[in-house]
Amino acid sequence: MLMITGATGALGKLVNARLAGRDDVVLGTRSPVPAERRVDFDDPASLDFTGVDTLLVISAGAAEDDVVIARHDAAISAAEKAGVRHLVYTSLSGDGDHLTYALAHRWTERRLRSSSLRWTVLRNGLYAEFLAAIAAPGPDGTIAAPLGTGRLAAVAREDLAEAAARVATAPTAHAGRTYELVGEHALGGADLAAALGGSYEPDSLAATRAALIGAGQALPFQVPMLMSTYSAVAGGFLDGTSIERNDLRTLLGREPRPAIEAYVRAVRG
Repeated sequence: MLMITGATGALGKLVNARLAGRDDVVLGTRSPVPAERRVDFDDPASLDFTGVDTLLVISAGAAEDDVVIARHDAAISAAEKAGVRHLVYTSLSGDGDHLTYALAHRWTERRLRSSSLRWTVLRNGLYAEFLAAIAAPGPDGTIAAPLGTGRLAAVAREDLAEAAARVATAPTAHAGRTYELVGEHALGGADLAAALGGSYEPDSLAATRAALIGAGQALPFQVPMLMSTYSAVAGGFLDGTSIERNDLRTLLGREPRPAIEAYVRAVRG
């Protein structure tokens, strides 16, 4: 049996859609409906993986590092206890170590390597859809995100879901492997603006930070996460050139979807 945890998130929903109808797949969610299991990373008592052969853990990263680490540690420990054979984990691309949210991912990878489980790590690049959230145009069509002249090797979330589904349903061939999954064509602010028929006039990091805080919509831990993303893109650390091998095309068995198209669809809703 394959269990998908984090199935109510955007990536999890896409993985689930690809595997819908299979009687050997079960979903683990905080609020299960019939035929699903309750899985709450914040409640270790709920982490019962009895009968699960392969566990796909979609990162529970929307929290402070200590919370994320505790969640992932609890999931891995429960998998070991239940005799899960293989755990597939969605991590962060190797060029993302300059991001403030990389630490919990790297900790989880280290914990997996020291576990009794067979494992596979999918190091996902940043979603094109996430780029649409942090670099959306304003009412006048201007993109003001502080990306500088940097570029991001964004990847369509649908491709990452397909890769995860492929690995999780045939994990044996991927045991002990760490895959880098980033976009093949990095996107800069000017590219985004051109695709939307607008303009790119980047603000400073300071102005963007002030705007985020002033809007009051970001949680305190999210502000440095977002700012480190802008800085890493502007600094040229996330354009895909520092990754020794991009495995996305190999796992998909085809050319990846154009990230710019995913970006435009996400912006236009």
